[in-house]
Amino acid sequence: MIVSTTHSLEGKHIIEYKGIVTGEVILGANMFKDFMAGIRDLIGGRASTYEKVLREAKEKAIEEIINEARILGANAIVGLDIDFETIGARGSMLMVAVSGTAVVVS
Repeated sequence: MIVSTTHSLEGKHIIEYKGIVTGEVILGANMFKDFMAGIRDLIGGRASTYEKVLREAKEKAIEEIINEARILGANAIVGLDIDFETIGARGSMLMVAVSGTAVVVS
């Protein structure tokens, strides 16, 4: 499955639009991760724990839209958009939402 943020694929022709596909993943962040990220913010450096969680959530959300596109009979997704949001009380949860257009290319 080709997945692209662009609206066209070089060397490929979109021959059919199957529809919009979406994927959402919501993850809770535990207090230990929050505490360690807070310390890193104070002393500098990267919050690698959060980076890993973000990466995993993005990958899972993209897996969801790939599965949805396959069900529709598509072989590519164009116009991929990825949004990251914190939700819940005090931003205690992380939501990753992805969307794109499932297409058939030749």
